[in-house]
This record gives sequence, C-alpha cells and structure tokens, in this order.
Amino acid sequence: MFRSVALACLLFAAPAAAEMRGHGGPVRALAVGPDGRTALSGSFDTSAILWSLDKGTAERVLRFHDGAVNAVAALRDGRWATAGEEGRIAIWAADGSGPLQRIDVHKGPISALSPTPDGRFLASASWDGIARLTPLGGGEARSLTGHQGNVNGIGFLPDGTVVTGGYDATVRFWPAAGGEARAVTLASPVNALAVAGDTVAAAGADGTVRFIGRDGRILGEVETQPLPVIALAASPDGKRVAAAQIRGSVTLIDVASRKAVATLVGPGLPVWSVAFSTDGTTLLTGGGDRIVRRWNAATGEHVGPVVPVSGGDVLSEFKGSRGAEVFRACAACHTVTADAGNRAGPTLHKVFGRRIASVPDYAYSDAFRTMDIVWTRETVGRLFELGPSVVTPGTKMPEQVVSDPDDRKALLDFLETATR
Repeated sequence: MFRSVALACLLFAAPAAAEMRGHGGPVRALAVGPDGRTALSGSFDTSAILWSLDKGTAERVLRFHDGAVNAVAALRDGRWATAGEEGRIAIWAADGSGPLQRIDVHKGPISALSPTPDGRFLASASWDGIARLTPLGGGEARSLTGHQGNVNGIGFLPDGTVVTGGYDATVRFWPAAGGEARAVTLASPVNALAVAGDTVAAAGADGTVRFIGRDGRILGEVETQPLPVIALAASPDGKRVAAAQIRGSVTLIDVASRKAVATLVGPGLPVWSVAFSTDGTTLLTGGGDRIVRRWNAATGEHVGPVVPVSGGDVLSEFKGSRGAEVFRACAACHTVTADAGNRAGPTLHKVFGRRIASVPDYAYSDAFRTMDIVWTRETVGRLFELGPSVVTPGTKMPEQVVSDPDDRKALLDFLETATR
C-alpha cells in the first residue's frame, strides 16, 4: 500500500464533487463497478486505487504488480481485475482485498481487459501480439493469434464475438465458437478499441475514430484532432463514445450519427483512460496529471474547477534551470523536498550520501535491497548514463537514460541543490 505522505493524501481526499487525487504517476486505466458507486484506477506508479464515487475518497490501495497497471476491469459479480506491464492479472474482492487469484497469461505488457457478458471469462490484450480468453473458474485459456505486433484493445459483441485491435492497423473479429478471425484493415494503427452495441469503434495515431459494423463494414469515421487518440470508452447504452487524446482533450461522439457532440478540455496533459458511469451521465478521465476527473457526459462540462497539477510543481522554483527541465521526466515518480514524501519511487530528499534502499516506509523491490550502493554524484551519474537495467538490474525502476553529458551534469547540479 501507499506509505507516509501518499497515504495521508488519500485519507484527506476531496469531497465527492471534486477531483480524486492519490496516484503517484499517470492514471493509465479506469473502470466503474456494477453498483455505480465505486471505481478502480490503475497507474504507472504500479498501484490501483479503489474509489468511493459517493464520497470521492480512496477506500483501498491495491499493490501487486511489478510495473505499471495498464488495465483494470469490473467483473460482473462485483470483483475487480488488474493487469500490469509484467504480463500478470490479479483478481480482487469487491472491497479491494486480495489478490484472490493470480494469473500469468502473457509474456509482454497487458494493454486491455474485458470480461465476457456472462462473466465466465476474462479477455486480455497484450503487447506480446496475443489476446487470450481466460476462464475465471479455472481451466485452459484460449489464445487468439494473428496480429502482427501489439494488441491494444479487446471487447465483445452481444453475440459473444471477440473483437481485437492492434498496432498492425487491423481490427479482428473472432467467432465465439472458435475458428479463424475476419480481419479489417484500417488506415492507421489501432491504439484503442471500444464496443458500442453492435458497433465497434477503433482509433489510433491519426486522431480519427472509425466505426465498424459487426459484418466488418466501415460505417463511418469522425476526425477528432490531428493528434493520437490513446483511449476509448463506450457508454453503457452504446449511444456515445468518448475518445481521449494525447494533448488532454476528450471528444464525445454520437454513435448513430457519427458526429462529435462535445469536447472536454482538461489541463493539457495526456488523457490515458476514460470510463462512463453505469447510468451514462458521468464520464471519468485519468491522465498524466495523476488525477481522476469527473465530467457531465451530456454537456461535456467539468464537475468542479479544473486545477492543473503536474508532477513538477516544485520545479517552478528553478525556472530557467536546465537540470530542472531534465528532471521533469523523473518528477512523476520522485519528490525532492523534505515535506513531499514518497510517490511511486522514494523521495530523493538528501539522496547524496544515502545508502540504496534506506528510505523509511518505502516498499523497495527485493533486488534493490540486496545491492551495496551509496548514492553520490558518481553513482547517480552512472545510473543515468548506463540506465537502471545495467546499474540496478532486476529492479522496478523505469528505464531512464540521459545520454547527453551536459544534460547529465545539469541534472546532477540540480539534484545537489534541490534535494539538500
């Protein structure tokens, strides 16, 4: 679970009408529970958070995955599923306790989850190029092979047909009873996919959402912005689709007319995840600012004020510093001041002269705990020159390399000043 300051932030969460804050990294996935009163978010910080939508508070932090939680799903019986970049799925109780079940299904990051309408199977899409249908009651998973590259989206038509979308620019329809898939080739790689009734929405790098009928015919398309669409969600009644872009806007599209009806504009950071409430009146979004926001799904108006927050607020004190700009890539996971506490990574306050894996109340990986390193200008510089996979192999630290010697020196100068 989150420790120290991060846990305190959860305990003093905002009221129900406001934004929900608690993650230490971008919010990569969202799902709303069948009761409509709870939601689950997954993040780059390796955690998932179970939220009470009535109170706007975090009920539990779920810790299991070794990397980013890229996908979450609400199961029909009230349980939850999370999936990570390490290729594993975890099943959790309705109250977030667990995990109750651990499933090793993929050899690459899992990008999407979707339960079957009857709740018997959980479908997963992965960057290993494979989609799988895993029986939740136990048994052998069904593998769907054919995509040439990352599989980025998965869902079901009402008749049980499995639909997948991949970076090979194809949407594939897999018969429920088994057999070969029918492939539909699009004009752009598919980053995200959503099923709205009998219609499939697929979107990708060119900013266009394409609508495909159950027979594979292209029904029409909607141009959002000339920017990549990175997340899609369909309303429960199948009448609307929300398409989220890399620059922070979300386009609401009417499925029947295939026209954009509203544009939601946030603080300008990527929106990685979208989910409708069970009654379709509210849209939840999660993005690069680590916040879960609420929007009126009919009008596109934000619920409460939009308060831009980024991982580098403290960097405003170092305006003009080249080292501070280099550090922005690290700010989503690490803080530098005494009062900011831990995020997905431990605080860097007083990092120089500190032994590795020695920050109190931080859950280090086993690999980190076995290393004998003291953080100095030399060792920190080596970490960013060669990368964590070389200097600290086997740890959960994301790969960050600063190849330019001048940038590396500027970063070290900044850290010496900012972390004192």
